[in-house]
Amino acid sequence: MDSAAVDRFEAVRGRLASLAYRMLGSATDAEDAVQDTFLRWQAADHEQIRVAEAWLTKVVTRLCLDRLRSAQARHERAAGDWLPEPLLDGDPMLGPADTFEQRESVSLAVLILMERLSPVERAAYVLREAFAYPHAEIAGILDITESASQQHVHRARRRVAAERRGGEVDPASARRVVEEFLAAATSGRTERLVELLTADVIAVSDGAGLARRLLRYRTRERVASYVRDGFRPTPAKRRLAGGSPAMHIARLNGSPAVVAVVGDRVVGAVAFGISDGRIASLHGIAAPGRLGRLDAAWGQRPFEPPVIASW
Repeated sequence: MDSAAVDRFEAVRGRLASLAYRMLGSATDAEDAVQDTFLRWQAADHEQIRVAEAWLTKVVTRLCLDRLRSAQARHERAAGDWLPEPLLDGDPMLGPADTFEQRESVSLAVLILMERLSPVERAAYVLREAFAYPHAEIAGILDITESASQQHVHRARRRVAAERRGGEVDPASARRVVEEFLAAATSGRTERLVELLTADVIAVSDGAGLARRLLRYRTRERVASYVRDGFRPTPAKRRLAGGSPAMHIARLNGSPAVVAVVGDRVVGAVAFGISDGRIASLHGIAAPGRLGRLDAAWGQRPFEPPVIASW
């Protein structure tokens, strides 16, 4: 393959990766899908391809659909027992973020909600909301009619809107809420924790990869109890983390988060959904398999001092 063909691919690699991440919720799987797309590009007859980006978008989308439909993926994602791989704000894989719809489509909360969509609904929603493809082009990418594309996007929007928790919040306001939350959680002030949570709050945790299934908590009292216990330092937790973590406030997938770091290694993160000045959702991620890209990115950037230097 000549250098011009490689350059044509590299010009859209980032866009393909962002699309694949939104489709799959995994940076590792997204990178694999992009690499498989490149292999197909290498083998293609480029003289027969009029618009490289359109051809490559179709290929990567179809590869992602195959992955979502596979027996292995269905098993891994069964019964909602799945969490996405969090990315640090600024990661190019998060892709376009000019509009609220683009930013929302890559939030952890919406990535989880999209698990309830069919693969084709998910693809149509991502192509429309995140990349503003017209329905005629979506129909061509997915080999469906334009009317079917409109229906898939409409259903997906309705389902996401019906279960959405929180919304876009000013970063400074969100940070203040998270700082208050962290102070209450680490001091064991259950009453203050309850005050900071919405009435329909939900918390989900992967149990640091030690639990066989995701841990879920509902009601303010249960979530507050889970948070209080989870943020209480113990020798066993420090051994599991490999030391006494520092707690930083950062943004993951556009949402405020607490990131636990030992040395330069990320050992856990909690992302928050904020609604009307309170916390509507918490997603705790500490399984090493979900932290690889976040961990790699963390050591490459300067950060503010931690809000808790040693937990």
